[in-house]
Amino acid sequence: MADTNSNLHGSYAYHDTLKGVYYGPGCVHTALPTLLAVLGGTKALVVTGKSLREKTNVVTNVERILKDNGAFAATFSEIGQHAPVQGIIRGIEAFNAAGADIIVSIGGGSPIDATKAIVYRLQKQAGGKFLNHIAIPTTLSAAEYRGGAGYTDEQGNKVGVSDPMISPAGVILDAELTLATPEELWYASRLSLASQGLYNPVLPYPMKAFCYAALSDLFKYLPKSKAQPGDLEARQRLLIAAWMSLWPVKVEKYGPLGLSHSLGHKLGATYGIPHGITSCLTLAPVVTLKADVASPSDKAALAEALFYLREPSTGSVEGDVRRLGSKIDELVRGLGLHRTLASYNVSRANLPTIAKLALAAADGPELQRKTEALLESIYDE
Repeated sequence: MADTNSNLHGSYAYHDTLKGVYYGPGCVHTALPTLLAVLGGTKALVVTGKSLREKTNVVTNVERILKDNGAFAATFSEIGQHAPVQGIIRGIEAFNAAGADIIVSIGGGSPIDATKAIVYRLQKQAGGKFLNHIAIPTTLSAAEYRGGAGYTDEQGNKVGVSDPMISPAGVILDAELTLATPEELWYASRLSLASQGLYNPVLPYPMKAFCYAALSDLFKYLPKSKAQPGDLEARQRLLIAAWMSLWPVKVEKYGPLGLSHSLGHKLGATYGIPHGITSCLTLAPVVTLKADVASPSDKAALAEALFYLREPSTGSVEGDVRRLGSKIDELVRGLGLHRTLASYNVSRANLPTIAKLALAAADGPELQRKTEALLESIYDE
């Protein structure tokens, strides 16, 4: 019987909102005015985090460009890690108080997702068109390419909203703006989605080629960037790899991104672990687990990654998947990002609950048991 998960039928289109992705060191100086003109933005609210606003000149430089073009309204810098909902509510208040007509988000996944949630809530409150949003990422989270937004509610749970129209209308990938990003945050923020895209049922089959290319560049340029933090070429290649790992695609509904991502949401929201670090914790063991539990087509897709990493086959599909998990672990350790759950004060007694919450309702007790064992394997050493 043919494997029904082979994804050999499908279609592809950009999000309706995306008007342009501009990339290159220093490109923000020309790309931002260009996007403002294309989108008709005249008063921009800058949305970012406190550290980026107070400890670097990145936000100040973007503000200067907006002011030079007569398009600066105000800056809101109260977005915290995992985008607490209180920051989203206050961001809406700041947008209305400034009389803004467009938002420019700067930073990692938290300010970008928070801005998408702000856009979603503003549209629900007022009706009519969705607000335009220009994203300027300074990490490799790739949140700027997804029509969904995750944030933390009042009870500390990771929740989200989804609509293709909340995707940013413009994206600016400028490697110069990443130089001030803390090293751990820069290196930790991208491995997960490139690997998970290989077995994501929502992703059209041709887009998986981008995931292979992204993995290849991540394995090549993350160590280069660590060895030479000022290497703009390596940083720019990594920003583009992040783009390839979550290439914008128009879908009817966004589904879950994979077990590693789901575990990361539960761990991050509950224990305050940065999302990039949760990927470093869970991705290698999740990929290894896939050698036992994935469908034949998903195993084959993961095994094929070894070719793009210039690694020889082990002689079996399952062995190749485990080898990929091992290579991811080696990369994480080489970047100095190996961590344990115990080091973040995760309760050992809570591991079964975390596993249950991360799994879909249709997943059976066997996968629950294996996921608990996975968490136990990364608890301590």
